[in-house]
Order: sequence, then C-alpha cells, then structure tokens
Amino acid sequence: MSSGGARRVLEAWRLGVMRYGEALQLQERLVADRKAGRVGDLVLSLQHPPTYTLGKRREKAERNLLSPESELRALGAELHHTERGGDVTFHGPRQAVLYPIFSLRGLGLGARRYVEGLESAMIQVAALHGVAARPGDPGETGVWVGDRKIGAIGVRISSGFTWHGLAFNIDPDLGWFEHIVPCGITGKEVTSLRREVGDGVELPADEVIHDQLVRCLGKTLGFTDVECKDDSECGDMISAAADTQS
Repeated sequence: MSSGGARRVLEAWRLGVMRYGEALQLQERLVADRKAGRVGDLVLSLQHPPTYTLGKRREKAERNLLSPESELRALGAELHHTERGGDVTFHGPRQAVLYPIFSLRGLGLGARRYVEGLESAMIQVAALHGVAARPGDPGETGVWVGDRKIGAIGVRISSGFTWHGLAFNIDPDLGWFEHIVPCGITGKEVTSLRREVGDGVELPADEVIHDQLVRCLGKTLGFTDVECKDDSECGDMISAAADTQS
C-alpha cells in the first residue's frame, strides 16, 4: 500500500449471482467507459450459475472439454467462448469471481506484475483461513495448494486496460470439473477452501470471503481504500447489459 501519496480508491460492485453472458456484456461496457475516463478503476465481485468458458486459443481449449456441449447443457450448464487468456475453466455457485476493470498504466503495472497481484490476493485469502497456497510452477497458471488447484486466472489486456480476471474456489461442487481438463493441465486435482480447511473448521459466509478477496487485491495493487456498492446501486449499468443479452 502506498504511504503519504494520493488517495486511490477501488470501487467494488457486489453483484451476487449473474449469468456469464450478462457479466461479459457489463465488462465490455465498463472497459469502454474506463478507456474513455467515464469511470475509475473498479472490480466486479460475483458468482455465476454453472458455466464453462473456453479461452481464445479455442482449438486447444476444446480438446480439454471432455463432454459435448449437449451433455453440459442437459446438466444445466452454459458454455461460452471468450477472448481471455487461459484454457477451459468452470465457474459455478460458491466460487468467488472477480473481474477487475483497471488501467494498468494508471496503476504503474505491467501485465506480469498484475497477474502476480491476482495470485497474491488469492494466496492471502487462503492464508487468512489457515491454508498455505502458492503460485503455479512454470506452465501451471493460477494458485495451488500442493498439487491441487484452488484458484484460476484468465485475463484480457487491451491497450493497457484489463478485464476478465480470477476465480477462487470457496466450496463449489467439484464434480463439475470432471467434465474438463481444468486450464489444460493434466493429472492434477481441483480443490476448494472448504476442502483444505477441513471439516472441523467453520468458514464465514461466502460474501465475507468475496470481500476479503477484493480487499486483498486492492491492498496488493496499491489502492488505499475500497468502496463497495451492491447491485441496487449499480442497477442502470446492469439493466443495460441485461437488455443487450435479451
């Protein structure tokens, strides 16, 4: 955190559960507004219904999708192709998703330092609950507990502005990950905070962990304050994104 400098505020939008397509439209609108200077740096904090997303290297990502789209849809999951980095990922209930909309130049960050900040935020939150997590080894994206992946990262950076982001497993149904090779890394398990803390440890509400993640990210990247808004305070932008999807 900076000391003695100007106050730098990170605005956090708590959006609850939002369909992936709606969140994507919202990001697109906000990135355009951030580039034009109509909004400041902000982060969307939310969960998705069951959703599989494929990164921009589509052919490779599709090889790591182990079930056909028709089967996934029959199970109640959506499938989306995206322009983010990374491979195939699952999003679902009880997983904390953050989509930062940042000017990296304004923050004085390069792409590598930014991704390290995303990793650090997840590692710090795991540590708050007694879990020792680490960045991935070379060729392994995301955050790991031993050889088990607890957090995924897939970002897009356009003209120095970020979107997409991270997904941290609080207590999702890990059975959903059996339909993919998560992030294209074979032979490794996916885990969750719930699994790693053990049955005798009580976790706070998911919303508390979402806020911990936002605050750790803000501190890591040099913000002096975090100001939270709930979905009712962001209603106009959310409605506009929903209208585009309908």
